[in-house]
Amino acid sequence: MADLLASSELVLNPDSSVYHCNLHAENLADVVFLVGDPDRVPVVSSYFDSIEFKTQKREIVTHTGTVKGRRISVVSTGMGTDNIDIVLSELDAVTNIDLKNKTFKPEHKQLTFIRMGTSGALQREIPVDSFVVGEYGLGLDGLIYYYKNGKELNDEGFVGEFMKHTDWLPELPKPYLVKADENMVAIAKGLGIFAGVTTTATGFFGPQGRVLRLGISQKHLNERLSDFRYNDLKITNFEMETSAIYGLSRLMGHRALTVNVIVANRFSGEFSKDSHASINRLIEKMLFEFLPKI
Repeated sequence: MADLLASSELVLNPDSSVYHCNLHAENLADVVFLVGDPDRVPVVSSYFDSIEFKTQKREIVTHTGTVKGRRISVVSTGMGTDNIDIVLSELDAVTNIDLKNKTFKPEHKQLTFIRMGTSGALQREIPVDSFVVGEYGLGLDGLIYYYKNGKELNDEGFVGEFMKHTDWLPELPKPYLVKADENMVAIAKGLGIFAGVTTTATGFFGPQGRVLRLGISQKHLNERLSDFRYNDLKITNFEMETSAIYGLSRLMGHRALTVNVIVANRFSGEFSKDSHASINRLIEKMLFEFLPKI
């Protein structure tokens, strides 16, 4: 136990706040909205009735306050599953580890993570500027396999068929599928939000099938993602965070949901003409329609 919580493992700032997020336990609410862009944090908190706490380190910005009497935090993660690993691990540490004594707290506390992000649609019928909830996260990043019991989260049936369908290359990380919080998915669907499998890539260009100067190893990946079916599941969109949020939340005992604005449709070739307006609509929907129901 002592080795697990050595100073090299649980890295803290001089004031005993967690190293990257600059937080103590009292700074974080139980409901945490996650955004990628640090500039989106003040956009979200502009809807707060009051703000009690602000901090920033690198791209990780946190504002904590209240909306209609409900205490919430909004935290920026930056892009990618590597940043999600840092932010979610530290938010869990703030909540479930005594940072002063570097020991586990006797009672586990559950957090609720809700990502509000942007994404590209992989189904032609999903329009630009609409919203999509990730009922499942399909990880192409391999993150959960670095953690004990991570592989137990995986749906081997889905993944096996997916690997066959896509002619998955053996040198790539093995994909994994993790389910979102079912109750929050049901609430989002009740608000008229599209739902499906959100695929998480390890990058924006080659890993999502974009070609600039470099060729790519899986030339038809997007088409195979789009036409893949497993029982009643289909892949709706592509982004860079969901699988890590779902996988780590499950392993840590938290609940999680991601909802993305579709800023591009990869098959129609459309891109949003005003993504900022669509993001603001998503923020309003999640704060004033979704939040009161959870």
